[in-house]
Amino acid sequence: MGLFNFGKKKEEKVEAPSCCCNGNAETFEASEGSCCCGGNCAISSIKVLGAGCKSCHEQFENAKAAVKSMGLSVEVEYITDMEKVMAYGAMSMPAIVVNEKIVSMGKVLKAADVEKLLHKLGY
Repeated sequence: MGLFNFGKKKEEKVEAPSCCCNGNAETFEASEGSCCCGGNCAISSIKVLGAGCKSCHEQFENAKAAVKSMGLSVEVEYITDMEKVMAYGAMSMPAIVVNEKIVSMGKVLKAADVEKLLHKLGY
């Protein structure tokens, strides 16, 4: 029954660590909100995925405003290329990607809500 891959073992997806040391620390004693290596795990990238519509552009502007008000030195990218958007696995737009991981999709967050989300994620 090889027609629809029945009976074959599914491949496990290995998620990349979101730590500044890429999970290569000698000891892993992370408490909530801290890093396993004791380093400074900051935001390395923020992206807004969208189709170029009004709500997606509004989300991009709100994300930029949140980053500016938090004093972060990260540039917010706006990605409208559908191949790239689908590579992230976003099923609804707009979506926000922080450090290559989708953290919000399908709704337009205000700048204050984006800030709360980033603080909730520990940034």
